[in-house]
Amino acid sequence: MSTSYQPSDEPTVPSAAAGAFAFVAELAQEVSKGRVELPSFPDVAVRVRKVLGDEDVSNEQIARVVGSDAGLAARVLTLANSAALNRTTKAVSELKTAVNRIGHNNVRTAAVSFAIAQLRRAGELKHISKELEQLWTEATMVAALSYALATRVAKINSDEAMLAGLLHNVGKIYVLARAHRHETLFADKAALAQVLRDWHTNVGKAIVENWGFPSHIADAIAEHENIDRSAGHADVTDVLTVAVMMSGFMGHEADLELNMQGVKAFWRLGLDNEKCVHVMRDCADEIAALRAALGN
Repeated sequence: MSTSYQPSDEPTVPSAAAGAFAFVAELAQEVSKGRVELPSFPDVAVRVRKVLGDEDVSNEQIARVVGSDAGLAARVLTLANSAALNRTTKAVSELKTAVNRIGHNNVRTAAVSFAIAQLRRAGELKHISKELEQLWTEATMVAALSYALATRVAKINSDEAMLAGLLHNVGKIYVLARAHRHETLFADKAALAQVLRDWHTNVGKAIVENWGFPSHIADAIAEHENIDRSAGHADVTDVLTVAVMMSGFMGHEADLELNMQGVKAFWRLGLDNEKCVHVMRDCADEIAALRAALGN
């Protein structure tokens, strides 16, 4: 599925760098044609994506694909035995049991986290290694917060919320990976930052659609920065919006109250400052455990 792109939707193009316009034009073309794939994406992650696309697939089949790569198998087992997802406290060591415990959405999450870990080590992306590490740190924090929020304050699938959180800034990875072709843009930090702000959600949506993830997760990635978004009921986009905002105030929670004013997602989720502070402080151990299981 490709993301429809209309010229009227084009964000303001930064004029500070000579290469910015050409770069944005390339992005627009790639997004409109659905040709958006991350570089150095592991084959096993692609195979997991394909096998999970079959609604009738068995846990045994999934386990066989996962087990074809030791690194991915270890990630699935770690997630299955994490404090947040292992409610029985009984550790599992067989992949089929692990897949049954965490469900298909969390197998997707494990595959994404494994794939991005591999991507962060790719030689062709060494020039942006520091930026990739920062983006991954943000992604795991937002994923863990999304899971904690969805399980406590909303009737929303917490596994899907965690997956959306993990993917919320994947568009930035793509933009950074492509920007090195435009030396003038990459040298101008302000211009590159503007392109990232304007384009990462649309690019992220296109990537997630290409990967065959549910449309509402793709929509959440596209819309989570729209604080004025109207919706009939609370949804995964609201959870992602709130989690992203909360992630910026970890450690100084008192400052969140002023910034949450007017953000409709908080109201739809029934969140006030006290409830937000509870999730940010009292769920710290669970959040840390999830981030560790995701490979942070």
